[in-house]
Order: sequence, then C-alpha cells, then structure tokens
Amino acid sequence: MSMRYIIIGAGSAGCVLANRLSADPSSQVLLLEAGGRDINPLLHMPAGLAQLVNNQTINWAYYTEPQHHLNERRLYWPRGRVLGGSSSINAMCYTRGQPQDYDDWAAAGNSGWSYDDVLPYFRRSEHQQHGESEYHGAGGPLDVEDLRYRNPLTEVFVAAGVASGFRHNQDFNGERQEGIGFYQVTQRRGRRCSAAVAYLNPVRSRRNLHVITDALVQRIVVKQHRACAVEYQHNEQQCRVDCDGEVMLCAGAIGSPQLLMLSGIGPAEHLHELSIPVIVDLPGVGGNLHDHLDVCTLYKCKMPVSYDFTALQRAGVALRYLFTRNGPGVSNIAEGGAFICSHYSSGHRPDIQLHFVPAQLDDHGRNRLPGHGFTIHACYLHPRSRGEIRLRANRADVPPLIQPNYLDDGMDMDMLVEGVKISRELASASPFDAYRGAEVFPGTVLRSDVEIAQFIRNKAETIYHPVGTCRMGQDRNAVVDNQLCVAGISGLRVVDASIMPALISGNTNAPTIMIAEKAADLALGRITAGRSAVNMTRSS
Repeated sequence: MSMRYIIIGAGSAGCVLANRLSADPSSQVLLLEAGGRDINPLLHMPAGLAQLVNNQTINWAYYTEPQHHLNERRLYWPRGRVLGGSSSINAMCYTRGQPQDYDDWAAAGNSGWSYDDVLPYFRRSEHQQHGESEYHGAGGPLDVEDLRYRNPLTEVFVAAGVASGFRHNQDFNGERQEGIGFYQVTQRRGRRCSAAVAYLNPVRSRRNLHVITDALVQRIVVKQHRACAVEYQHNEQQCRVDCDGEVMLCAGAIGSPQLLMLSGIGPAEHLHELSIPVIVDLPGVGGNLHDHLDVCTLYKCKMPVSYDFTALQRAGVALRYLFTRNGPGVSNIAEGGAFICSHYSSGHRPDIQLHFVPAQLDDHGRNRLPGHGFTIHACYLHPRSRGEIRLRANRADVPPLIQPNYLDDGMDMDMLVEGVKISRELASASPFDAYRGAEVFPGTVLRSDVEIAQFIRNKAETIYHPVGTCRMGQDRNAVVDNQLCVAGISGLRVVDASIMPALISGNTNAPTIMIAEKAADLALGRITAGRSAVNMTRSS
C-alpha cells in the first residue's frame, strides 16, 4: 500500500502530524518510530523522570565529541527513543520563548513565522487549566497545568527572587516573560501529558493511521528529485514503503540531519568521504547546531525537606502517587524558574533562564550526593557558539558525530559566569536563611571570574535544547524554506526543532509542537504563503 504521508519519528512533532494529517480518512498515514511503546509506568509518573536518565530502552543516550572549551569532556545528551520522543522523558516545563525570537525568524526572511503568526498555533495546541485568553487556548490536545504539589523549597526560591528585586511572574508565556515564578507543566490530572498522550492516543483507532514502533529508518528514497519511499528495519527485516504524497522528517535536531545525509542530501564533500551518492549538495545540513549549556549552583539544605529521598522514601512517594495522584510523585523536579535580564541585556529581553530543583542534581542526577540540598540551574538563552552534526558511518545504527562547540564564542562563557553570580545572589537572600547550608558547587573558595569559569569548564552540561541543524531560511546554507520543504527535493519536509534558525528563549518542547501544528496546515494547503490563518476549532 502506498502512503499519502510517511512521518519519520513519533516525537513531539511526529505525534502532532499523525493526529492532524490522519483527520482526513481518505489519506493513508504511516508513523515510524525507532523506539518502542510508552508502556513503562515511570514515563507517566512525572517524578519518574529521575529514574529514567540512564534507561537506554527509551533513550538514545548520545554523547558529544570531546569539548575543547570544557576540558575535553564528552557531554551526555539524552534524547527520547519512545512514543512521544523527548516529551516522554523531559521535565515537562511549558515555555514558548519570547515574541522577539519569532519576529527575528521572520525578519531573517522566513515570512509567516513572526510571533503574531505562530501564536495561534500555540493556542490551538493548548488546553490551559486557567482557560482561554489572548495568549492561551482551551480545548486543545495538550494539557498545560499548574503543579499539583510543590516542594516548600521552591516556594522559598520564588520568595528569594522577590526579595532580591525580581518581578513575580505568574505566567512566563503571557504578556511578559521576565520575572521569577513557578513553571506550568504538560500534565493531565497529575500524569505526564506527552505528545503521544495528547495527540496520538486519542486517534490510534483511526483506520487510516498506521503506527510502527521499533522501526529504524535507514534512508529516504529519492527519484528524480522527489521523495518517493522510505526504507527501514523492523524485526530484523529490511522494509520499504512507497509514498505518493509527502515524507515528513521529524527525527529531531540529531536524527533529521543524520537521515538527510544518509539519503544523499547534505554537504557533498562529507558524503563523498562516506561513499554516499550525492543527490543534492546542501552544505547547511547538520550545521548551525546550538544548545543551551547549563551550569548548576548547588547547596546543602539544613532541613530534610528536599527530594533527596532514600530508597524506602521513594517507595512511599510512589505509593502515595498511585493512590492519590498527588505528592512529590507529581513533581516535574524543576518546579521553579526565572527569566532574568543580566547587565549585558538590552531593554527588557531576558538573557538568562533559571531552573530551580529542590534536590541535589549533579551529572543529570546520575551522581547521587548524600544528605539534602537544592540546585539552581542557569543557562544563557541566546548562545553564540555553533557546531555541527556529521556522520560517523553510512549506517543508521551508528550514532552520528555530535560537535556542539560549546563556549567557542567567549560571550557564552561570560554569560554563564553571570548566571552563577545571579544564582548565588538568590541563594543568599534572606528567605533561604533557615534552609541554606554549605555551598557544594562551585564552592565558596571559588570567587573570581577566572575561578568560576574554570568550574564551568569542569561541570557545565546540556539542558537538553539542541536545535538548528536543518535551518529554515533563504540563503545557501539554509536547508528548508518557510514552508519547511527541503531545498532541491519535492515531497519532503523537515518538521522539528532542527528547522529553528535560532534557539528560542526557553524550553523547546512547546515550540516544537507549534512548528508541527503549523506544518500540518502547510501540508494540507490551508496556508500557502507562510502566513497563518488558523481555524481555531480545537478538535483531536
């Protein structure tokens, strides 16, 4: 059977497309996912994310190349390999970024992607707990809620921010992003609301929607510069499915450029090195890689109130969650946050984001520290360093080479040093006096900018926001146009965070869902010139 649409990757974008494109019963839609079904109960218990960080049955568990400016460390990059993709393993923070992020996309030549253009798609996707408003939607597939339970240390963090002169912000996605407050989360009645839960599960019974898990795509078949089929491995068998409409590549900022290059679409010189026939010489494929690098300031807590639980306490949390859908089990761990204007910022555009964790978090939680504590994450929202994705081999089962070139631009380091200083300022505010113990990281002996910078080189890690490797634009190094169509190939679009020309100012899950909502309208011909004209009917 030939498919009207083949969607590669059942992550945040792929699940959205599967829902929207299969709404037409005359269109056959195939969704291919390299991972398995989302059946692990820890995927659905929000706090279960802390137990999943090393689970390679649901995680690609990538590592970068040694980072020259991070003392040659190879950084761990977890990415979801399961229905729902990274939305099934992330911290569920619902943030959209700043209006200027999208206005900058449009100003760079991507018409139809300004904030006014994309806001309707954010609203269409959303079912906001507090109801519909100018900035929020109600009745959409994706539930966005306040946390049902918050650790008392998170309340202290927000109070410390207010005491330090920061604005208390009750909605980071409203009129103004700047300030400190509590994150809203993608949860539904105390359970994770991943893209699979929100978009895929309600429509799995559609007879024209076919979902195949454990299907590792090998390449996209292109004939006469048209994507006409997809080859994949399933149950140790090589399979091929034809496409008479469009192939929608939704494999993420790592997987999408990898698959394009495996299919002969990418930098010609690099493809020649691996004996891959060049179909289209697109030098920008895999380039423009950038991410939010994150540095943690960590303190001991004088009271045993954090989430640094013993094994017995974790069992009690799980039982309470099972019977009440409340308590620490509903926590997303990163409960509080802030968007702050550093002294480098112009106007009121925040350039530093904080995540507050009422627990000791070191090395993605893989290194457990004794006792109780709390952690303040800081990242520079507008990193200048750029890297790339390249192939190691001409096989899909070999992880690609990931070279983010962290801190290649010195401004990125200056901003992380500033982030540590702001984190220390917050932790020293009076609301923390009854709780604050010894400073573990960086440690009180490290005070100068040079000393803090050395600490950053030793300890900074990703906050999981890689983007940009199939950049949208009009120049020679762009990969897709403003319709998300791959240059030089018909019937092929890229739909995920890889198309972002520049990283948005916040967590990337909600923007990725927005991109897919808009891509569905583009594919269905509801918009023809990139301008948004959304039918705001909120149906699944």
